[in-house]
Amino acid sequence: MGSNEGGDEKPIHSVSIKSFELGKYEVTQGQWKAVMGSNPSIFRECGDTCPVEEVSWDAIQEYIKKLNASSGRQYRLPSEAEWEYAARAGTTTAFAFGDNLSSSQANFDGNYPYGNAAKGKYLEKTVEVGSYQPNAWGLYDMHGNVWEWCEDTFVYSYEGTPVDGSARLSEGD
Repeated sequence: MGSNEGGDEKPIHSVSIKSFELGKYEVTQGQWKAVMGSNPSIFRECGDTCPVEEVSWDAIQEYIKKLNASSGRQYRLPSEAEWEYAARAGTTTAFAFGDNLSSSQANFDGNYPYGNAAKGKYLEKTVEVGSYQPNAWGLYDMHGNVWEWCEDTFVYSYEGTPVDGSARLSEGD
C-alpha cells in the first residue's frame, strides 16, 4: 500500500487484507434517493444512473445506517487499505491500468493526465456509472468520476497505519 511519489501516500508498506465485498459501481443517484428520499447531486443529466455527489462523510454514514436498517445487511465504507487494494486490482502500479492515466480511461480533467499519458477531454461533469472500462476485478470508476469516501480518518502520512487492513480511526480528521 502507498507510494514513494505522493507526499501523503508514504511510506510503501505491507498490509494484510481480510475478505470483503465492494459494489462494482459508485452509489447512484437512484440508489441514494431510494434510501434517503432526496437527491443532493448537481449533475443530474443521466438521472438515476449517475453517481451521487455533493455528499459529506456524515451524510454517507446516515445513508449506510438507513440502508442497513432497511436491508438487514451490514454495509460500511471500505478502509483506505481495502479501497486501494480494490482499485489497483492486483497490480503494483499507480493505477489498475499502469503508471499512466488518461481521460480515455477515467473521468477527470484530461488537461492534467498522470505520468506520460496524453492530454485529453475534460467533461466538467460526472457521467453514468460504468461508462469506462472496469479494472481487472470488474470494478468501475475506481480512478475518477467522483471522489470516494473511505472509513479512515484523514492523516498526511501512512506512518502508523494499521497493517491488518482495518480503518484508521484513532487520529486525524
